[in-house]
Amino acid sequence: MRKVSIEELADKIVDGSRGHIARAITLVESTKPEHRELAHQLLKRIAPLTGQAFRVGISGVPGAGKSTFVDAMGVKLIDERKHKVAVLAVDPSSSRTGGSILGDRTRMAELASRENAFIRPSPSSGHLGGVARATRESMLVLEAAGYDVILVETVGVGQSEIAVSGMTDTFLMLQVARTGDQLQGIKRGILELADVIGITKADGDNEQAARVAARELSIAMKLITSDTKKRRAPVMTCSSYTGVGLDELWDAVEKHRAELEQEGSLHARRLAQQRDWLWNMVRDELAESLRTSPEVRSVADQVESRLAEESLSALEGSQVILRAFAQALPSFPWAHSHAALPDA
Repeated sequence: MRKVSIEELADKIVDGSRGHIARAITLVESTKPEHRELAHQLLKRIAPLTGQAFRVGISGVPGAGKSTFVDAMGVKLIDERKHKVAVLAVDPSSSRTGGSILGDRTRMAELASRENAFIRPSPSSGHLGGVARATRESMLVLEAAGYDVILVETVGVGQSEIAVSGMTDTFLMLQVARTGDQLQGIKRGILELADVIGITKADGDNEQAARVAARELSIAMKLITSDTKKRRAPVMTCSSYTGVGLDELWDAVEKHRAELEQEGSLHARRLAQQRDWLWNMVRDELAESLRTSPEVRSVADQVESRLAEESLSALEGSQVILRAFAQALPSFPWAHSHAALPDA
């Protein structure tokens, strides 16, 4: 593809050009300093067109059928509810496995065939902060392109759930009924993040087990907090194969969003996410600068050697590395930009 200006790229995104949307996402995923500057220019240009989409985080235990669920739900949202649906993934493990949770698009064959769908695997940047940044900025590109429902899928149970809940309006957790302890493997912290819970694979011989799991999980949600005024996530059953329960589940997701809007807390939630994101970006930039600085790396290697010899304490070593970082500051590109705030 020929080289295009940021202005042209932004215009093509707004026009819905899939090739240019993909190119823009590749740009915001890049960690190269020159690409980061171009990405900042692009995001600033499209900023007025962002923020209107319904952002939904989706997670679940391994085997819950997340990809199958997203495929079925995405098709329903496009065909029956006339939405434009984009799917993004947060998968910090992809650099270790060589692929990503959405890398095999045959698992979402129906959704991938829809004109009003856009499916994007996460980048293999190797750490959650980088993947979360790329996902958040990709979401802004897709909003500018007119996608009004953005599903952000995360690979499993862990820190990635916290990252996804920090960039979405509603967090949907998927669980599957199993023999034995239905609640085994579900962490309380993940349950507290959930706004809506779906028990998947509620069909055939598994339908009754799913209903039992939903009932037990509903009880568990009541035990998490004794505050009767605090909202509790509804627990519902559904089947991605038969479609039973999908409409009711999405209605619950939309109801949560509507409640946030009625309370006036959706705006506050997004402002809080922006504030958290601000400091996450500062920390990530500092960590990346520490990692990539030749001056700091040289000193750090010496400090680690002295630490191994037990001739230097961790406290002393940290001070040496921080002093080396302070001396290296003029070499970082962001250190040369003006500190004053831009005009409002």
